[in-house]
Amino acid sequence: MKAAIVGIAGPTLLPDEAALFRAFPPAGAILFGRNVASPRQMAILMADLRRVLPPDAVYMVDQEGGRVARLRPPHWHSLPPARHLGHLFERSPRAALRAAWLTGAIVGVDCRAAGFTATAAPVLDLSVPGAHDVIGDRALAESPTAVARLARAVAAGIATAGIQAVGKHAPGHGRARVDSHLSLPRVEANDLDADLLPFARNADLPWMMTAHIVYPTFDPILPATLSERVVGQIIRGRMGFEGVLVTDDLAMKALSGTPADLAQQALVAGCDIALYCSGEYAPTEALLRACPDVSEATSRRLQTARAWAARQYVPLDPAALVAERDRLCV
Repeated sequence: MKAAIVGIAGPTLLPDEAALFRAFPPAGAILFGRNVASPRQMAILMADLRRVLPPDAVYMVDQEGGRVARLRPPHWHSLPPARHLGHLFERSPRAALRAAWLTGAIVGVDCRAAGFTATAAPVLDLSVPGAHDVIGDRALAESPTAVARLARAVAAGIATAGIQAVGKHAPGHGRARVDSHLSLPRVEANDLDADLLPFARNADLPWMMTAHIVYPTFDPILPATLSERVVGQIIRGRMGFEGVLVTDDLAMKALSGTPADLAQQALVAGCDIALYCSGEYAPTEALLRACPDVSEATSRRLQTARAWAARQYVPLDPAALVAERDRLCV
């Protein structure tokens, strides 16, 4: 299978998409709001995807809570932004850590019910005053230690539901002053130890996602996603991350070049999986045709990620989770 996870156009799997996935099977699919309508529709879509994707394919969704949630009421639970957990942590760390676990468990339960195996959460970026709001209240806190502890609790809740957690955006998006969806940020700070700390303390997560950001102190030219230096020396080295490293969406305007070329550059830099989310057929086809198969190392990491979630799975009562979390977050 190809070292890529890709999006699809709409709420049904189109015949040309199915044919493409049979011919050039990606490592998985990622779904967005445009793909999600109801539990019944999702069951049909997931069944169609499973018929054409490899048996161990990843089914990913961006489900953080707050403004980044593809599974929404009335069919799925509503969750406040991550920053609410940070505010609670300032008053009562113990209550906040429990609420963070409950939040992760609710996210995981909804993802599992909808057929997903991985969610792009938790956010490990710092909340930085004056930075662009693209992260904003998606960040748990300003304190690196608080982010590290709360994110670990969120990830543990996600895992208890049997879902693979994806920490993001390595090595840290919180200081960016422009939105990487629209242009390429540069983080000029020379000391990024605080930014790295939440990632380093959660380096045992099964997945992490890169940031499309230039950090001149690490690499003066290339954004992290495309930088062998950042991936090798910082993410794999200083942070100590050994799991599956997936790019942020290669359709984002921070990066220039075709998605196919960008995927190849990211994989050469040391990423395991190229992520392309647009659902547009032509660039998705070009990317899958050009993308190499997953390496043996990536295959082992994917297997480890699946095992990470499977061994922690416990059946959960979503109503009880929500009730307890609401009591804590009053």
